[in-house]
Amino acid sequence: MIKGIIFDLDSCLAAADEVGQNLFALAFAAIRAANDGSVPEEVLQLAFSECWRVAFDAVADKYNFTEAMRAAGWKEFRRTEVTTPMRGYGDLAVLKELPAQKFLVTSGFRRLQESKVRALGFAGWFAAICMDAIDEPDRRGKQAIFEELLSSYRIRPDEVLVVGDNPDSEIEAGNRLGMKTIQILRPGVPRSEHATRHIHGLAELKELL
Repeated sequence: MIKGIIFDLDSCLAAADEVGQNLFALAFAAIRAANDGSVPEEVLQLAFSECWRVAFDAVADKYNFTEAMRAAGWKEFRRTEVTTPMRGYGDLAVLKELPAQKFLVTSGFRRLQESKVRALGFAGWFAAICMDAIDEPDRRGKQAIFEELLSSYRIRPDEVLVVGDNPDSEIEAGNRLGMKTIQILRPGVPRSEHATRHIHGLAELKELL
């Protein structure tokens, strides 16, 4: 029996660029200005595209950003926040119908991720909301957060579903702990075979339960 469901936020419950591409414009401009030619423009564009789905530190590592580029991006991203309402994907109402405790675990800059939760106005739908804040020195990572939720709510790994888009983040953490993992294939999300199951929307998740 499934007693808990852990959800990711970006590209799972809401598109990261829902409020518009300008949200990251200052950060991208700062990174580009700090680039001394170490990262070719075409590669930089790929990195910027990935920033909408993957935490900035992971993108910077993957695309070999210089320290100057990392610092410039970090400075801007830390003060970026959503200031207008968000709706999320069109099936969010299904969350309230799911017969299990729901948890939200999201990675990114704390100010930005907390602003998204406020903009979506759905904090009350979750038993707990946890930030895997990449800009804080005591960052625990998603696996440690998952373990804490298991302990706090007295549920076993085999009683938990992890629903998200990123095979290298929440899906990997769930797999390591023996949880059932479900990759939600929102628009633009590449399919990964690392997940236990795949769905295209929350209605399919409800059917699985």
